[in-house]
Amino acid sequence: MGGRVAHILLVEDDPGDVAYTLDEFREHRLRNPVTVLGNGLHAIDYLEGRGAYAGAPTPDILLLDLNLPGVDGRVVLDRVLGNPRLADLTVVVLTGSPLEEQMLRDFGVPSEFYFRKPVDFAQLSGLIRSVDQFGLVVDKAAE
Repeated sequence: MGGRVAHILLVEDDPGDVAYTLDEFREHRLRNPVTVLGNGLHAIDYLEGRGAYAGAPTPDILLLDLNLPGVDGRVVLDRVLGNPRLADLTVVVLTGSPLEEQMLRDFGVPSEFYFRKPVDFAQLSGLIRSVDQFGLVVDKAAE
C-alpha cells in the first residue's frame, strides 16, 4: 500500500442508507474522510470542481447509488468514465436490484465494483485494500 489515505465520496439520496453506511464506518473505526452528497447534480459538480465545490478535494473512491433524484447515477457514472481527470477514481456502484446488476454487467462494470445495498463493510474494505495506492485508516487505539 502506498500509504495515501483514501478520500471517500458517498452519493446516496436515502437518509437511511447514508446513516447505515456511516454507522458501519464508525463501528469499524474508519477514519478516512467521507463526503456525503444526496443527488447526481451535486456529485457531478463536486467531481468536476464546479460552483460550490470549486477547490474541493478530488475523491479517491466514489460510492455511487444508481437511483438518484434528478440526475441519476447512470449519468454520473457516464460523466466519470468520460472525464480523463477522473481516470484514477475507483467507482463502487451501489445497487438495489438484480436488474441494475445486469445493467452494470452490460455496461462493462466488473462485478467487484458494484455492491448490493446496504453496503457490507468487509466487502467494501476488501475492495479498497486491493487498490494499492489507497489506505483505510482504522482507529486501532479504540480496539
